[in-house]
Amino acid sequence: MSGSGPQPVADRLHEIISPILWTLGLELVDVVCVGRGPRSVVRVLIDKSGGISIADCEQAHKTLGPALDVADPFPHAYTLEVSSPGLDRPFKRPQDYQRAIGKEVGLKLRQPFEGQWKITGQLMQVDEQYVVLTVAVMGAPQTVRLSRDMIAETKLVVKI
Repeated sequence: MSGSGPQPVADRLHEIISPILWTLGLELVDVVCVGRGPRSVVRVLIDKSGGISIADCEQAHKTLGPALDVADPFPHAYTLEVSSPGLDRPFKRPQDYQRAIGKEVGLKLRQPFEGQWKITGQLMQVDEQYVVLTVAVMGAPQTVRLSRDMIAETKLVVKI
C-alpha cells in the first residue's frame, strides 16, 4: 500500500474489513492484532442490532478470509478469529451508547459526582457532550446529566 508513511496493520485491516462487514449487515467494533510471526492472531470483533450469532461469525470469517488473503497484511501465516465483543465490554463508539438507550449501564468516573466514583442507572439520552441517566436515590428516580469528559468507562449492566 502506498501512502505518506507506514500505517499500523490494525488500521489497514480496519479499512479493508469494515466495508465487507457492512455488506453482510454487520458492524466492525474492533480489530486487534496479537502475537508475532506465524503465531500472529487477527481478532475481528463484530456486532449488529439484536446481537451476534455463531452463524454471523462463521459468515464473516468465510467472507473475510479470502479478502485478507488478497490484501496480504502479513509476510507470514496468521490466525483469523471473528467473534462478538461480549455484552460487558466497555463502550467505545457512539453506536454503543445509542444501542444502550433505555438499558441499565454502569459508569466509572474520572472524578467523583456527589461523592460517587461509580454510577449505575438507566441510560436515557446521549449526545457528543452529555450522558443523561435515571438513577435511584433512596428509592426515588432522579435524572443525572454528566459531561462525557467526566466518564472514564461505560458498560452495559449484565444480569444473569
